[in-house]
Amino acid sequence: MRLILASASPYKAALLARLCVPFETMDADVDETPQPGESAQALARRLSEAKARAAFAGTEGEIVIGADQAAASLPIPIVGKPGTPQANREQLLTLSGQRVVFYTAATVVAAHREAVTVVDRTEVRFRKLTASEVEAYLAIEPAHDCAGGCKVEGLGITLLERVESTDPTALIGLPLIQLRNALAGYGVSLPSSSSNC
Repeated sequence: MRLILASASPYKAALLARLCVPFETMDADVDETPQPGESAQALARRLSEAKARAAFAGTEGEIVIGADQAAASLPIPIVGKPGTPQANREQLLTLSGQRVVFYTAATVVAAHREAVTVVDRTEVRFRKLTASEVEAYLAIEPAHDCAGGCKVEGLGITLLERVESTDPTALIGLPLIQLRNALAGYGVSLPSSSSNC
């Protein structure tokens, strides 16, 4: 079995490695611009499917996983990756004291099989943040490549008041609980005695 993760994200690769199955990574070049009126949940689902299909088209028909994440809050309809240190700073100050809902989607595609997409919903409440707290955080852990502008698996957890989720891995970028179940439907046995971590 050849398993491909359609992502160049080191965070997603580290998460998939927890399942102890060999896999390769392949960057899927997909336009991530939200469509007019598109919700964060719909965006995450659409992009995970598009990435899986784009990578699958360039393979020999093995199993491909695409994934994406989008979030929404009251002040920001779609909370994306800040992209720059200044935008990271502004995003965190905007999200201060706010409830943010993260949607993390994963799609599994294989030859002669119907694609399966799973979506996890994680609700996060940011603490009331001061400008000095944001500056101190970003000096230690820049997070402009993360939706929401902080890394919950790192120091970013200190910016939060509460996290509500059925899958703690989803907020980092890949919903492993649902993904494991989807892969099992494709005949991938996890864990397996042949697994090699």
